[in-house]
Amino acid sequence: MQRENITRALSILIASTAFACLPVAFAGTLLIENVTLIDGTGRPPIASASVLVDADRIRLISREPISPPAKTQRIDGTGKYLMPGMMDMHIHLKGGAEVTPEGLLVTKNDKPKSIRALHSYLYSGVTSVYDAGNVPDHILALRDEERSGELVSPRIFATGGMVTYPGSHGGNDFATLVDDWPEAIPALDAHIEREPDVLKLTFEERGWGARPMIPLLPVELMQQIIQYYNDRGIRTTVHTSSEYRARQAIFVGIDTLAHPVIQGPITDSFARLMGAKKIPMVTTLTIGENYSRLAEHPEYLDEPLYQATLTADEIEKFKTVKRKEYQERKWTWWMKIMTTIAQENVFKIHEAGGVLVAGTDQTTGPAFHRELELLADAGIPPSDIIRIATLNGAIFLGKERELGSIEEGKIADLVLLAADPTVDINNARQIVQVIKGGQLIDRSKLNLPINE
Repeated sequence: MQRENITRALSILIASTAFACLPVAFAGTLLIENVTLIDGTGRPPIASASVLVDADRIRLISREPISPPAKTQRIDGTGKYLMPGMMDMHIHLKGGAEVTPEGLLVTKNDKPKSIRALHSYLYSGVTSVYDAGNVPDHILALRDEERSGELVSPRIFATGGMVTYPGSHGGNDFATLVDDWPEAIPALDAHIEREPDVLKLTFEERGWGARPMIPLLPVELMQQIIQYYNDRGIRTTVHTSSEYRARQAIFVGIDTLAHPVIQGPITDSFARLMGAKKIPMVTTLTIGENYSRLAEHPEYLDEPLYQATLTADEIEKFKTVKRKEYQERKWTWWMKIMTTIAQENVFKIHEAGGVLVAGTDQTTGPAFHRELELLADAGIPPSDIIRIATLNGAIFLGKERELGSIEEGKIADLVLLAADPTVDINNARQIVQVIKGGQLIDRSKLNLPINE
């Protein structure tokens, strides 16, 4: 008992000392009181916690009551749950380009469509996204507006255009195409001048499912490119779909994998490799599953998040035109089978201690919650999925010192929930409040159908 009293006294002293160091101006100070804290690190939840946010940072976390500075905005967290803002680490934001009925990719630069998609993420509690390939002028301009404060949006991290081999996966008009070294350097320098947050490569020859073979980026050239970007402080990710190509990319120095292995079951040794190397792997289960889901169960579009973020016309088109298209595609039924294989693969990697990262390869907030649901269906516990959806995303970006968890000194990207996501990951949809950079997001003013 005496030791407990001493510990309690010390915690109160630490708290009071911290407040003594607070600046005189307390504008933007926010206090969330008496909340169950789920910090994103995987540690057990903390009941009856208080979190003080000053400007955009988490200043203090305490299990003792906090006497806040004057003019502090207070939120009563009684009966609620606070977790970090979620992070979708593989999107292709709609609005930049569009595939025509003839299969051509054309520039659209439809900014309103992009903003609506970004707002669907915020509405869904996703406070950071990584765009893994888009029209550079479009996505990088949106990124600049978000960072300057002109655009209400999740944090945007972006590749711009991908880098790949001529004729290979993603080798469109917006990509940087390279076929030799050092001849590739000027083109890569032009890409680097746009300040990509992460380099996205593609290392894919296809020849599986319904897709014919295509040219493959040479391994030696990929190694040169990875080293060139890393030497300039830029992390790298790669599109692969098989264990063999993922292994090759890992051993020539890739920093992260943009997808799970989906061509077939992984070996036990690959799972152990991922556990040893700690190479972050983005899960992207829902991009393959979404075809058969719409073909067989279009009623998911009646769920609240979809109803809130998609227009009635969009939902009707999905339920009719898109559904018919997906029902007739061979790819739909191939991917239905292979999604279960991919789920088994990510589960094995998780069990081996690998670093999974949540990402959808899509462009809406509701799809992110489907991704988490598929991870739960794979057998991963909800408490682990929370870290996959938060801190591991920051690790993917190399920004774990700043983002991804609720810890003192970190940026205050937070989501307040009405139910416990460690019991059921679908409770992460029960959103009460979204906070980005210490600022409360008014979900009723986002550019979404629910607010029209």
